[in-house]
Amino acid sequence: MSQAAATSAVSTDPSRRARLAEFWYYFSENRGAVIGLVFFIFLVLLAIFAPLIAPHDPTQQYRDAVLVPPVWQEGGRADFLLGTDAVGRDMLSRLIFGTQFSLFVGVIVTTLSLVVGVVFGVIAGYFRGWVDTAIMRVMDIILAFPSLLLALVLVAILGPGLVNAMIAISLVYQPHFVRLARAAVMSEKSRDYVVAAKVAGAGHIRLMFKTILPNCMAPLIVQATLSFSSAILDAAALGFLGMGAQPPTPEWGTMLAEAREFIQSKWWVVTLPGVAILITVLAINLMGDGLRDALDPKLKRS
Repeated sequence: MSQAAATSAVSTDPSRRARLAEFWYYFSENRGAVIGLVFFIFLVLLAIFAPLIAPHDPTQQYRDAVLVPPVWQEGGRADFLLGTDAVGRDMLSRLIFGTQFSLFVGVIVTTLSLVVGVVFGVIAGYFRGWVDTAIMRVMDIILAFPSLLLALVLVAILGPGLVNAMIAISLVYQPHFVRLARAAVMSEKSRDYVVAAKVAGAGHIRLMFKTILPNCMAPLIVQATLSFSSAILDAAALGFLGMGAQPPTPEWGTMLAEAREFIQSKWWVVTLPGVAILITVLAINLMGDGLRDALDPKLKRS
């Protein structure tokens, strides 16, 4: 028995390696996706090692260095490479620590919306009938509202703060995962391998989440990547409107809100957080395009 198991493990390992090699081949064909992946890895490392990399405490105020310009401008100082804000806090340190908050928001929002959305979508697509109708009508109601407006209303009800903003954004994103999971399950549930598992005596839970769901993950992974970048954008928008992270939290949207009055006079206070949001979202979207190219069979054949 042990020899047979070892033989089976050896035989499946090359196929797994072949699938990974095929995935990387199609992913790496998209050079923008590779650049996005490299930059995303850089952001993750930056967030992990922020306390070691940042030259200053992001909330420390230096009263003798208020609105100091970047080091390459006249009046800049070497100890504040990207300048300081209106209360003397180091911009570079705040941008570095802001990476932690942005990635944290993206991970939590995407995980919550993915898990809950997939559960409801699989149930709706598997059972159909009144269960499907009830779930999808609720999702249609959520989709009827503009996403940012609905998130604003939810945060206004729950109260301003980063945690409540993440809950609101994840609720807004759930319908996308529900619809994707439902459509994928409906197309898979009549296939031969599902019928064979049902004949073998598999229960509903096993059929839904162990037999069908693993074969529906490709579009969900792509949607999760795109939702990751959208979550960062929406969290920054809520922070800009004063409903997300609250000062002195070094969150990029909150930094933009605090710098509004200096938009024409002190460019670095507004431009740098905006550029950080832009580049981060662009990198994640490029990576999502590469995942779509690598996971979509139709694109592979073309």
